[in-house]
Amino acid sequence: MSQLQAPPSQTQAPFRTPRERADEGKTARGRTPRSSHGEFEPSPRRPDPVDIIERQSATRVPELVPLRYGRMLESPFRFYRGAAAIMASDLADTPVSGFTTQLCGDAHMLNFRLLASPERHLMFDINDFDETLPGPWEWDVKRLATSLVIACRENGWDEAERAAIVRAAVGSYRERMRFFADMGNLDVWYAHADMDQIQAIQAEQLDRAHRKRLARALDKARSHDTLQAFEKLTHVVDGERRIAADPPLIVPLTDLLPQVQREMLEQALRELIERYGRSLSSDHRTLLEQYRLADVARKVVGVGSVGTRCWLVLMLGRDDQDPLLLQAKEADESVLAPHVGASAYDNQGQRVVAGQRLMQSASDIFLGWQRAEGIDGRQRDFYVRQLRDWKGIAEPASMAPEMLGRFGRLSGATLARAHARSGDRIAIAAYLGRGAVFDEAMVRFAESYADRNERDHAALVEAVRTGRVTARSA
Repeated sequence: MSQLQAPPSQTQAPFRTPRERADEGKTARGRTPRSSHGEFEPSPRRPDPVDIIERQSATRVPELVPLRYGRMLESPFRFYRGAAAIMASDLADTPVSGFTTQLCGDAHMLNFRLLASPERHLMFDINDFDETLPGPWEWDVKRLATSLVIACRENGWDEAERAAIVRAAVGSYRERMRFFADMGNLDVWYAHADMDQIQAIQAEQLDRAHRKRLARALDKARSHDTLQAFEKLTHVVDGERRIAADPPLIVPLTDLLPQVQREMLEQALRELIERYGRSLSSDHRTLLEQYRLADVARKVVGVGSVGTRCWLVLMLGRDDQDPLLLQAKEADESVLAPHVGASAYDNQGQRVVAGQRLMQSASDIFLGWQRAEGIDGRQRDFYVRQLRDWKGIAEPASMAPEMLGRFGRLSGATLARAHARSGDRIAIAAYLGRGAVFDEAMVRFAESYADRNERDHAALVEAVRTGRVTARSA
């Protein structure tokens, strides 16, 4: 890997003019040609992909690990979602330009979605930051591009259609980075993707059927709020509101452990929520203190996160119809850390929160972190956020190529905005240039890595067939 340049936010680098920064970006082309990013050849020392997954699973809740494997078995795309550690290992041997940004670390297409801002605007942004760390900006772009190819393959689309969608996403990233390079620092910081504005723009470009589909998607996202989750996930037991069991995905503490252990864990979680409030701003901490803890359940989340300790926390405010649903999720070391270095933060939950706040245009007001000791005596780091707040996720299987191309363009632009907040946007824009050299390189890389992902998925299928690992569905 080429030598990396640390983000400006983490250094005391001397001031450089925009011209000097642009010159650095252009100079980097000689060191790392843009076309070189299209090549992917697995290292002869490449670890067994199943070994990597098993090492991750070793620290997770044992009875949930087979669920993780079961989800990853379902398709190459589901496998890819759980294989961020495998791709991080592979990306460590690929060319880089030398410029670092804060990375999402798992920037596949389904981690770009609709979210609510604190001002109750529907936004389009990145959602998952479990793996966030500073690193080469190219890695996030490659993970996004490859995810689009894998989704296209599952839809049965040909190579030309796949290439067009990757070009749309990567071209949007490149063009948007050039746009941000010409902006002042505050303007970059305030930039965001407001869906009302995007809907108005798209209305001029879409036919009637697609306009209706977009409007339904936005309405559906707005309906996925705390009250909707409250009605779905809780019920009344002996006159008190409790989290409803849906094993193995949701298991209340009353069903999870014997009484003594349950009481110990409940007290530990109660202290976790109380102490986590210290990581919030004073106004949001005051708001949190107006709620009381009513119930806790273990929750299975995502694909890559299955088996990590994750708690669904029911808080109640002025009465039993004033809920706040929080999710306290275990934060382990980023899969990027072995390749780019350890986090500057001692607490892995703080690492996640700091990365999310840096990359998102507007973050959840209840986003915070804390460390807690489990009933096994081990200390673990957690980050906490609202469970659901106007969330909408893409459904690539239901999209036509044109719509997935539009989604890719929006995702590429969003990733550029997130990277521009922490990295040297002027140098990166100059490196990328006005032409499509890098775009075409990403088309080649994404196809090549999608092939590799299919072979890794087949390796897991074989590992389950031979009994090396055990998988089950929920």
